[in-house]
Amino acid sequence: MSALSAAVAGRKNMQQLIQLRWLAVGGQVATIITALMVFHIALPLPAMSLVLVFLVVLNVLSIARLKLPSAVRNSELLLSLLLDVVALTAQLYLSGGATNPFIYLYLLQVTLGAVLVEAWSTWAVVAVSGAGFALLTILYEPLGLPPGARLDLFQLHIFGMLTCFLLDAALVVIFMNRITLNLRERDARLADLRQQAAEEGHIVRMGLLASGAAHELGTPLATLSVILNDWGREPALRANAEWLQELQDMEEEVKRCKAIVTGVLVSAGQARGERADVTTVKAFLDDVVDDWRAKKMASNINYQREFTDDVLIVADSALKQVIFNVLDNAAEASRDQVTLRASRVEDALTITVSDHGPGFSAEVLEQLGRPYQSTKGRLGGGLGLFLVVNVLRKLGGHVDARNTGSGAVVTMSLPLAALSPSALSQTTLDGNATVNHGSMSRGP
Repeated sequence: MSALSAAVAGRKNMQQLIQLRWLAVGGQVATIITALMVFHIALPLPAMSLVLVFLVVLNVLSIARLKLPSAVRNSELLLSLLLDVVALTAQLYLSGGATNPFIYLYLLQVTLGAVLVEAWSTWAVVAVSGAGFALLTILYEPLGLPPGARLDLFQLHIFGMLTCFLLDAALVVIFMNRITLNLRERDARLADLRQQAAEEGHIVRMGLLASGAAHELGTPLATLSVILNDWGREPALRANAEWLQELQDMEEEVKRCKAIVTGVLVSAGQARGERADVTTVKAFLDDVVDDWRAKKMASNINYQREFTDDVLIVADSALKQVIFNVLDNAAEASRDQVTLRASRVEDALTITVSDHGPGFSAEVLEQLGRPYQSTKGRLGGGLGLFLVVNVLRKLGGHVDARNTGSGAVVTMSLPLAALSPSALSQTTLDGNATVNHGSMSRGP
């Protein structure tokens, strides 16, 4: 179990004990009043009231303990259970000992111990409860029956046993269901953490592959650049205008490939913020849209910037690539206009990209953010949305994808605090999460 899951489970278990203790105080008060008013049984009220005060003080201290940031340890849960057992033993000692039918409330303490604390701690609860039961068979204060009372003690004992059984059964069902729900939530958190670790490991492997491929491509690209430069000095080529134009186009494409390779290496090896520029939200978004238009030679983007109260942020290259990826995919799916709308929702930047294409397939929407969920039939496809989801998650944001009936909508939301210059020294975005344009999963 992770430390976070253990901490959450410990606090919830302590809350269950606090609630049960309040029920125990109320039940004991009701039982004492019933014994006095209905059966006229004399009870040592001062001593029993002192035990009730002890339980109330213990609960107050337990509530104060939960306000502390540190995790609730197993030893604290064990101590709470043992103090409850001691309080129960004291009340039973004052009201008939082992002859009191409520003696079987010990089983409730043992049941809780079996679920809430570690195995060795459960046996400690069993030992203390067993010792208390054995002690109460020989050492206790007899019930003070009223003089001349015609109470059928056997029938009274049977009635008490029935009440104890119903109380035990009800409390076990209620609290076991709550505890089981806590365990399920803990298991779900652990499963999410394992899935996240697996996805991050996948991203690391992809980053290593990308950086390795970029290094390997560097040499042939450099060779091509040298050859093209040599060709550019050949008189025969320079005399032919058509060939010279094609040669210049080839040189431009080689330069572009080298720039892409350099970008991959930087993204795969540079920590966030080392070479990032400080800008504003509006300037960053304008730059992203302008760059995308220039690189894709596209004019069919409807850019709606509704962001108010401009703030300083870091021009994160990974976030820029994420937006590129979503725009590329929308443009590929839709021949018509693509819409990018940027707005501020409370303290979060929300970027929505919509298109008029066929939309996402049901499989992709169901497995949102899982790798290789694609219906394009492309080898190695389906990584785009996986990387988008993980990059946004690294920044503390989230991604939502849905169909509108006339296309698809991808909404990216992330806290502005994650992009602020002050967060540079605190937040590191793994450069291995480099987004490959145009690989997002899309429906057929």
